[in-house]
Amino acid sequence: MTLLEQAFAEASKLPAAEQELLAARLLAEMAAEDDFDRTIARTSDKLASLSEAALAEHRAGLTQEFLQLQNAQ
Repeated sequence: MTLLEQAFAEASKLPAAEQELLAARLLAEMAAEDDFDRTIARTSDKLASLSEAALAEHRAGLTQEFLQLQNAQ
């Protein structure tokens, strides 16, 4: 029995209202993950560009360590 099958077997023992709530949460979580994956895929070029710019700034000595910035406050 897979972990998912085990989870569904346990969930099937819950009252109907709790099963509905659990199902709604699961479906919402899966939809949110799909949305996140699509957003990352859609913006991967922008993220790559930003990371290249950040690395260039770091190599040029234009950045500070985060702890230095935090301690300065």
